[in-house]
Amino acid sequence: MTSRTATDEASFYSNAEDYWKEISPTVDGMLGGYGSISNIDINGSKTFLQRFLGDGEGKTGSGCALDCGAGIGRITKRLLLPLFKTVDLVDVTQEFLDKAKTYLGEEGKRVGNYFCYGLQDFVPESGRYDVIWIQWVVGHLTDDHLVDFLRRCQKALRPNGLIVIKDNVSYEGVIPDEVDSSVCRDLNIVCSLVRRAGLRIVHQEQQKNFPKELYQVHTLAIR
Repeated sequence: MTSRTATDEASFYSNAEDYWKEISPTVDGMLGGYGSISNIDINGSKTFLQRFLGDGEGKTGSGCALDCGAGIGRITKRLLLPLFKTVDLVDVTQEFLDKAKTYLGEEGKRVGNYFCYGLQDFVPESGRYDVIWIQWVVGHLTDDHLVDFLRRCQKALRPNGLIVIKDNVSYEGVIPDEVDSSVCRDLNIVCSLVRRAGLRIVHQEQQKNFPKELYQVHTLAIR
């Protein structure tokens, strides 16, 4: 890595951290002003995830989940805590994790850990998780760091565990966002990075009924 590349990478991450520090710790803040889509998002995710959960051969357990880029715990509260015995949260912004402790209410007692890390630096515990949910955050990782993180996630899965990426997808190529210091990749690129990590996509679908002005959003189940 050249010094110029290292400098660019450092600013890519620090600019994103600075951006999120200025965002309100609310559902609307987590969703960029589109708090109204939260129910549609959660319902789509629940339908997607429940096809993998349950008893029987090849089914994913419901012991422990990890919410990556968790923010104030919107997904933890509405999707993961109703389906799993324990949930861990990881986010780069401490204020969001502090807010989560009140936002999650009584059910928050079943949160195991609040980790304050960027995903490029986070090492999940080996063999701990049935599901690792990664939503609207892969654009904050460089290609190499995303591949490395997915490899670490694979080691953190329990038998028949599942990694889920749900994120914006561009129509072609990589589109940078200077405002929040992220990128939006097309589906072929995301899939190629998954394969580079030594993983395979077992199911993929597009989220329906989001406002037309938003990027298309795809959900990938990965093992």
